[in-house]
Amino acid sequence: MKLLLRPFSATSTIPRIQPVPVLIRQGFATHHGLKSSSATSKRKAVTPFNDDGFVPWRELSLGEKTSRATQQTFNFGLVIVGLVLTGGISYFLYQDVFAPDSKTANFSRAFNRIKKDPECLALLGESSKITAHGEETANKWRRARPIQSTVNTDAQGNQHLILHFYVEGPLNNGTVFAHLTKRYKHDDFEWKYLCLDVKGHSRIYLENTDAKHSGEASKKVKLFGVSWN
Repeated sequence: MKLLLRPFSATSTIPRIQPVPVLIRQGFATHHGLKSSSATSKRKAVTPFNDDGFVPWRELSLGEKTSRATQQTFNFGLVIVGLVLTGGISYFLYQDVFAPDSKTANFSRAFNRIKKDPECLALLGESSKITAHGEETANKWRRARPIQSTVNTDAQGNQHLILHFYVEGPLNNGTVFAHLTKRYKHDDFEWKYLCLDVKGHSRIYLENTDAKHSGEASKKVKLFGVSWN
């Protein structure tokens, strides 16, 4: 098989290769860059008041980074303040309401003693119908009336809890006075006195350590300067 080669001549025409136009690609790249730049320029500046965390940190300017740091520090401070307030409220609630030696717990102790004492029931009436409340206020709900109480510590480190409240029964109304002491380095309050006053009747003492101590002292006999039981 023979190949026929065509002789090259000066008059032969060489086809010209046209370059591929890149204007479209260049135009697209330019348009994309303009679009990105336009979006960046249209973004609102980040301030401590409008920062929602949507803009990445790397895209923030130095001033915007400072604004975000300021906002986050402020938010963290609010969280800390909230935790401190919650802890403080919880502590005071426990001390005044839920602790075994709280004012509320000792008020309940005193009220239960009144409802179980025969002399008090004879003046007030049936135990299940006796109610207790604190000082009169503008609030019509008796549960909202505060119980008057004071807590003091003497020079020896003993705590004194003094409270009074009002009781109402089917027969009469009365006022309860209580004084409890917690000796230094002791855990529990002890009764100093607990009494009920009903108008027109003698005071009823359920606890009275002063009278007990004076009675014990009166039983002692002195002979030659020495006390004898």
